[in-house]
Amino acid sequence: MTPRSVLLALLMMTTSITAHAEASHFVEREVTVAGHQYRYQVFIPTGWTAKQSWPVVLFLHGSGERGNDNQKQMSQGLPPWLREHGADFPAVVVIPQAPDDTYWTGDSERMAMQALRESVREFHGDTYRLYLTGLSMGGYGSWEIAIHHPGIFAAAAIICGDIAPASDEPGLRVEGLPAQRDPYGWAADRVSLPVWIFHGSADNVVPPEGSRRMYAALKKRNADVRFTEFPGVNHGSWIPAYALPGLWPWMFSHRVADPQL
Repeated sequence: MTPRSVLLALLMMTTSITAHAEASHFVEREVTVAGHQYRYQVFIPTGWTAKQSWPVVLFLHGSGERGNDNQKQMSQGLPPWLREHGADFPAVVVIPQAPDDTYWTGDSERMAMQALRESVREFHGDTYRLYLTGLSMGGYGSWEIAIHHPGIFAAAAIICGDIAPASDEPGLRVEGLPAQRDPYGWAADRVSLPVWIFHGSADNVVPPEGSRRMYAALKKRNADVRFTEFPGVNHGSWIPAYALPGLWPWMFSHRVADPQL
């Protein structure tokens, strides 16, 4: 075989491999925390290979998607967006499911972090490029995890969440909030990563005032924070948020200096 024919054969092989790169898809996994098994989903990007490291996003769903079927958490927010637009999404996404009548605290918080750790190991995640996002109850959970796990995530997108107790669901709150001082200032002192906050101005489920106050508290501390409020949008602000062309380039532009996972 001549050198030219060898080169042509290699080019044809490379083209064939590229053309047949596995398309993006979801896989099911499970994790055990405190003796209980929890199932979760993982989004695998197109062309995933163990020969490189990958950014990893942890997505936290809202209260309506709680359960143990490993399916409800796929119905709102980032998972549907990935089904429609994820062919070129360049990251692994971990999608845990909190059990009924729980929040992203206690064992559910530990479960989400363990699912992240195991996914990072299995899918060659880059610990310099871990990202956090959540909506509604998952927005509360994102603040919770950002506060309780500093140094792990490079950036966060937090959608229609809050940190203070919801008026109709007092258990929905960030754990550890002090009773005798400004909770937003307390939380801002403990958030050490870039955050982009989203909320609808007409949200009557989680009012936008909490996001406004959190943004103001972080700005007061010269934090790296953005706030986008969608005029006239009710609770489903995750739809325009995840559709923003600038969101993922902004998220993926950040890296942690000293990975703590």
